[in-house]
Amino acid sequence: MSKENTHCAGLPPSVDKRSRILILGSMPGAASLAAQEYYAHPMNRFWPLMTKLLKETETPPEYGARLKMLLRHHVALWDAIDTCDRAGSLDSDIRNATANDFTAFLQLWPNIRTIGLNGGTAYATFAKANRPLLTRSDLRILKLPSTSPANARWRMDDLLRAWSELFA
Repeated sequence: MSKENTHCAGLPPSVDKRSRILILGSMPGAASLAAQEYYAHPMNRFWPLMTKLLKETETPPEYGARLKMLLRHHVALWDAIDTCDRAGSLDSDIRNATANDFTAFLQLWPNIRTIGLNGGTAYATFAKANRPLLTRSDLRILKLPSTSPANARWRMDDLLRAWSELFA
């Protein structure tokens, strides 16, 4: 049985003037789009990973408090893709992607100096659409392993080691 393509529009960024780190996913999955919350799928390891990396005692149960946790630590959250067509939630099913404009975004939020890309699709989309940013000496751009449950070969300890570079 084949799934029908759905036109997907991303969520707004979570960012404030103190943000120094920007984490970008590719495009929220079906559960996240339905909930209008980043990383809403219960098996995605993003929120538990952030809780550990930020040395918080527990992951806030409420979504707004999760975003506030990130912002307290100067971390912004958004996606590399603005809109796309996709059946289901897998990045491999993304078609007709339109990237977000990070040159304009970084002009609005000039304190951001580190960009972490959550997975290969986020990195590839960002790199293709934002080539001039890849050569800026004042930006650190990191390709990080995906926190998606589809990336099961990366255990939490492996993710912690890889993602800790974001905060180094």
